[in-house]
Amino acid sequence: MKILKASDHGICPEQEITAQLYNLIDAAKKEPGKKTICFEKGTYYIDSEKCRNYMLHITNTVGDSEFSPDETPHINGVPFYFGDMKDLTFDGGGASFVIDGKVTNAAVVCCQNITLKNFEIRHAHPDMHMLEVLRVTPFYVDFEIDRDTQYRIQNNKLYFYGRNYTVAADKNAPNAFWIDLIRAKTPEKIQRVSHPLFGALKITQRAGRCIRVHFTNTLRFRKGDCYHIFDVRRQFAGIFIDRSENVVLENIRQRFNYSLALVAQDSENIAMRGCEFAPEKGSARKMASVADFIQVCMCRGKFTAENNLFDGAGDDCMNVHGVHYKIVKNDGSQLTLRYMHPQTHGFNPLRTGDTVAFIDPKSMLETGKATITSSKLLNEYELQITVDTPGRAPPGGVLEHINAGPDVVFRNNTLTRIITRGLLLTTRGDVLIESNRFISTTMSGILLSDDAKSWYESGMCRNVRILNNTFDYCGQTPVLIKPENTVHKGPVHKNIEVSHNVFQKYSGYCVQAKSTDNILLKGNRYNSSKIIK
Repeated sequence: MKILKASDHGICPEQEITAQLYNLIDAAKKEPGKKTICFEKGTYYIDSEKCRNYMLHITNTVGDSEFSPDETPHINGVPFYFGDMKDLTFDGGGASFVIDGKVTNAAVVCCQNITLKNFEIRHAHPDMHMLEVLRVTPFYVDFEIDRDTQYRIQNNKLYFYGRNYTVAADKNAPNAFWIDLIRAKTPEKIQRVSHPLFGALKITQRAGRCIRVHFTNTLRFRKGDCYHIFDVRRQFAGIFIDRSENVVLENIRQRFNYSLALVAQDSENIAMRGCEFAPEKGSARKMASVADFIQVCMCRGKFTAENNLFDGAGDDCMNVHGVHYKIVKNDGSQLTLRYMHPQTHGFNPLRTGDTVAFIDPKSMLETGKATITSSKLLNEYELQITVDTPGRAPPGGVLEHINAGPDVVFRNNTLTRIITRGLLLTTRGDVLIESNRFISTTMSGILLSDDAKSWYESGMCRNVRILNNTFDYCGQTPVLIKPENTVHKGPVHKNIEVSHNVFQKYSGYCVQAKSTDNILLKGNRYNSSKIIK
């Protein structure tokens, strides 16, 4: 086992280390066999403008049409980039890395047997800004701006700024439906609301970090309420795992992410244990991610999440899914497939020997199967495969990749302040959701979906066990089984067990299902007479 000490490569606490960090990782890459990178505990600083750039097509992030003319699509600065490496442990030793500027925090690309552990990632002046209501009168509201935010008032307009950005605080205010609100009386709950500066007439600076905003009507505001304003464009990610095997994340604390906190794409056997995706203690911000905490797309093997804390997400806590490819050309055994959602494209997880299923998008049921004999990416949005059996695709049909549906273990985790669903699952693998605490989700705690008309996320759930969990609060049905079929020709999902859970506050029925076979409810405790529909 080779030990590479960061201090031997000129990396010391309380210094800016961007260039030295690359040199250290490059040195580790040259070492054969098992090796460990070790840091001393302390705070280290990373400059986004000194980061190397990489072309990364990251699923469920920014689409091509969302880039401005002066941007190169899908270019990511990445300070922690691990590419084509094997048998590496990166041990932060309790270090805290502070990144100034917008980047993808870490990328593990084409790697095997990688462990990242024992460190924290924070961002200096992140592009997420909290306004807390201090005072409400009939004609104006006093807000306090969080201490991480740099701002100025110019020509009666509020601007936020930091490394790589300057933005008007009321940008897109009439259409900004994604703004989140945490009310003082319900601090664990989060909801999407209209922009707090929509309709503002005048903004003035008051003492300290207080601003006064004049309105014609202030009825929507309450003292102590906290609004978060942020750029909803999912341009970067926290940790990105791509085309890699056997990756472990252990005791990692991500305090803010510019879109998704963790994306696993076209990879196999991933585990995260003892991690925190949450604001640091004492932080004024109550949000840690602009979008989902976890996206697992077109992965194999097993995905495990145990003993983690997830606090403050701008979308789902975790989404595990495949892709429904639209069949745009069928030449017998040769098929041309297309990525249909603009935020997922540019990679090819379809391999020779894999099994695919032809799916009727109306019923979401199989019409046939085939084995891939060749596969290639034609362009960012289209793939071409050859199969051993002539395509039996229905008109307007889609194709599901059966092998890219991992087993999932989600155990002993805590979820709170999740603005949409807790878990969104569409995978054929075995799923175990056990001994978790769902403190607060604005929508369902668990959703089993499957669609071929909007996000095009596959596939059928075949064995899901939901055991010994506590659902403190769900703004909608705690367990929602809802494939997006428009015609019922048979069950889409099968074999769902919901046992020995505690359901506290929720809207509607506790369990709601459609087009599903073999549902077992046993030993649960309910706080309502509305149990299943």
